[in-house]
Amino acid sequence: MPKIAAPHFLVVIGFLIASISQAQEIALLKYDGGGDWYANPTALPNLVRYCNSNIGTTISTKIPTVEPQSIDIFQYPFLHMTGHGNVVFNDAQIENLRSYLLSGGFLHIDDNYGMKPYLDKEIIRLFPDKQWKELSASHPIFSSYVKFPQGLPKIHEHEGNRPQALGIFHENRLVLLFTFESDLGDGWESPEVHNDPPNVRRKALDMGANIVKYVFTN
Repeated sequence: MPKIAAPHFLVVIGFLIASISQAQEIALLKYDGGGDWYANPTALPNLVRYCNSNIGTTISTKIPTVEPQSIDIFQYPFLHMTGHGNVVFNDAQIENLRSYLLSGGFLHIDDNYGMKPYLDKEIIRLFPDKQWKELSASHPIFSSYVKFPQGLPKIHEHEGNRPQALGIFHENRLVLLFTFESDLGDGWESPEVHNDPPNVRRKALDMGANIVKYVFTN
């Protein structure tokens, strides 16, 4: 049986993603529902500076904000999303995000605390044929820069649960990563925000660099 060609839109967007993937840019995803998508304002700029200094990236420290229904998301191979509360995507946003992820984009969602119940229902809408898969400690995302033999590190305690890296895969490619019960973003923030000790911030930044390096080299 002949293989069915991809929709023209996905083909065009695929070429767009491929053409800009070398730009190594990151954008912050703004979402609806009332959750604080703007949480941890110093986190991404600090992570970017750390990556540029340690793994040779050339990412801009001026992090743009994009909305899930906008074609602008296709300019950025890496989207980051965080917050504490409710997450809602409308149908147009779901369709655009799905097209972005299936055509080469990547979304990292870092739970600042409390996102999972709201996020779960939206992920079912985004990928009704897929389920979260927990990444084992042997996954290369835990060793692309610094080795984390136990997997995702614990940065902040909330309910005492173990940290989990949950993924959505498409054709064996990790398209969406949800870091849960870890709170990496708090560890990326400037030292005076949470008064984390240097070794804790270093773990968070190293794991962030692992994610960035994995996405831009795979």
